[in-house]
Amino acid sequence: MAFTREDFGPDFKWGVVISAFQNEGSHDVHGKGLSIWDAFQDRKGRIKDRTHARTACDFYNRYREDIFLARSLGFNVFRFSLSWPRILPNGTGAVNQAGIDFYHRVIDTVLEAGMEPYVTLYHWDLPQALEHKGGWCHRGTVFAFEEFANLCARAYGHKVKNWIVLNEPFGFTSLGYMLGVHAPGKFGLSYFFPAVHHVALAQAEGGRAVRTEVQDARIGTTYSCSQIIPYTNNERDQQAALRADALFNRLFIEPALGLGYPTDVFPLLKRIGRRYSLWRDWEKLPFDFDFIGIQNYFPLVIRYNAFMPYIQASEVKPGSRRVPQTALGWEISGAGMYSILQQFAAYEGVKEIVVTESGAAFKDSLVNGAVNDADRTAYFKEYLQAVLLAKQAGAPVSGYFAWTLTDNFEWAEGYNARFGLVHVDHETQQRTVKASGHWFRELLSNNVAELQASGKAGWNRGSRR
Repeated sequence: MAFTREDFGPDFKWGVVISAFQNEGSHDVHGKGLSIWDAFQDRKGRIKDRTHARTACDFYNRYREDIFLARSLGFNVFRFSLSWPRILPNGTGAVNQAGIDFYHRVIDTVLEAGMEPYVTLYHWDLPQALEHKGGWCHRGTVFAFEEFANLCARAYGHKVKNWIVLNEPFGFTSLGYMLGVHAPGKFGLSYFFPAVHHVALAQAEGGRAVRTEVQDARIGTTYSCSQIIPYTNNERDQQAALRADALFNRLFIEPALGLGYPTDVFPLLKRIGRRYSLWRDWEKLPFDFDFIGIQNYFPLVIRYNAFMPYIQASEVKPGSRRVPQTALGWEISGAGMYSILQQFAAYEGVKEIVVTESGAAFKDSLVNGAVNDADRTAYFKEYLQAVLLAKQAGAPVSGYFAWTLTDNFEWAEGYNARFGLVHVDHETQQRTVKASGHWFRELLSNNVAELQASGKAGWNRGSRR
């Protein structure tokens, strides 16, 4: 099914996404404190290619170039995150004015470029000073996050109306506090369950902080989510899939909607309430978000596995099923995107959905000054078709944000996993727009023409590469 930009409607938001730790670099300049990822990347064997993000994409110094590059590709939304330790080096207390000023410059440049800023408060870079006190396992981090959210809302609320509280809470709690493969590298339920509960509280408290401080704010939060498919019709596979769905898709949105944790199919989650909650917590978990961010990359096929502790389920890998996959072994499935949009749209309390991340890593090669990433272009076509079909079927989808603008530091994968629409040589910091970036420019060409016609300063400077 072919489509055009107009098929999505005149008010549909077309965005591109970056995050602070993965892009900024300048990890210790101008008063910035350490984050858990600054510490984690220095631990032997934690980053697969033995690299680090101390320079990353040098967005701290090249933000203007990158923002106008995004504009040149036709996007009308620029989503980025605020580095908590750049603003509050110790997590609470003394404010680093240089950090506050930096994000004023970023926001001003986004607005100058004719794009809307979507600001993410937390994209995984917890201040290391708070981790020393227990991190997300410690209730005090909820109060620290509320302080951070209040500060940011007061500082930027007169310029920024679109706010995202958390990026993928299941992602950073499961990978960082259950499996130990991401920062801070903790392992086991004794870390995971308190982290889940405190993060669920923080998503609501952060939303309330922004609501109090910013007039006419549009507040959302984002969830990593996957269509969960039972491997067979066997009852054990069906039940295993329900448990996986409770963790991957229901664990954080249902508390926000006032439904509590999904203990109906995963009774083990009752342990959160028994061990880590206080009596008034259940009143604090809900928050009325204006939109929900969906971040879907792949579906999961699940089968029963008696040897997997607690969940008794495991994934049937795409390679064994011979289905299309990315360089990271993630299944490519527009049908999975369609299904998950319908699943979240079915919640009574979900008023609007934005696809706040979607993208794919492939083994890109820069040849004669060009990157022909046909696989990535095909991926975006398939997933956007799914979004359009879901929208036409009644899902309240109002935007699609591509992950990501530039090849960046992809957490534990290092720089080997390239997701960008723009290739980055991390030795020289040279930017090269890939074929997928040119495809977006063509798709969004009306927006490019509108932006060029606006005549605002900076267009020629920002789009020179």
